[in-house]
Amino acid sequence: MVRLLEKRQKTASALTFFAIATFSLHILVLFLFILQGLNIRQLSLRKAPNFVQLIDGKPVANIDDLAREPEAIRRFISKTMISMFSWSGVLPPQTIEEVANPKADLGILINTPQGGSKKISTSSWVASFALSEDFRKGFLSTVAEMTPPEVFSENSSQAMTSQLVIKRVYPPKEIAPGKWRVGMVADLIQRNRVGGAKLIIPFNKDFLVRAADYFANPQGNDGTDLQKAIYSVRTDRLEIYEIRNLCLLDEYNNLNQDKSKQCGTGQASDRFIR
Repeated sequence: MVRLLEKRQKTASALTFFAIATFSLHILVLFLFILQGLNIRQLSLRKAPNFVQLIDGKPVANIDDLAREPEAIRRFISKTMISMFSWSGVLPPQTIEEVANPKADLGILINTPQGGSKKISTSSWVASFALSEDFRKGFLSTVAEMTPPEVFSENSSQAMTSQLVIKRVYPPKEIAPGKWRVGMVADLIQRNRVGGAKLIIPFNKDFLVRAADYFANPQGNDGTDLQKAIYSVRTDRLEIYEIRNLCLLDEYNNLNQDKSKQCGTGQASDRFIR
């Protein structure tokens, strides 16, 4: 009888040990599943790697998502501002026929701070998507104030055009990881289509630029020409988030022989737009 009880106790102890071991194994497996799930989530949230194009045209992965080539930043600033302030009154040609007979640019209405609305060119509106979203609205209002209504006039004797002539774009100066300051010296030239009378406005500005994400057009080739143009603006993975009046400090004077200065007081009123 005693041996039978001892045998049952040994069997119960073995079953208890097996149950504990099995439960511990389940806990371990559950922990591994949770850990694996967290790793997968981190991979899904990770940004796609940027690519740097070498001189021979071969792309290589760039480990630093915030890194941008200085020349690419300068080219981005030049391209964006030329598109923003070059107003011809016609739309860019999309076909061979439109090269000879371009379509008139009807403009896009933008609300102004005074409560009214004024037109900006279609190219300015498309180029504005190179700006950060919180900066874009106020900037467009200022561009609308600067755009002469004669740009959209059908009367050739009254019609005006505008062209941004860039004299110099300074090398980008990094102010924080993924953020740069870029100075530009340029002239905004407005002229009548007939007669050639022109007005030259100095356009010397400091641009604050930062690295940005880019998402491809989900419609691909099925999108409209306007949609394709907007998505192409973001392919540089950069955006302008502030523009200020340019002050040619010592760091700029050392880079050029231009001794002129246009320095403000540093107050908010000295900024071009914010």
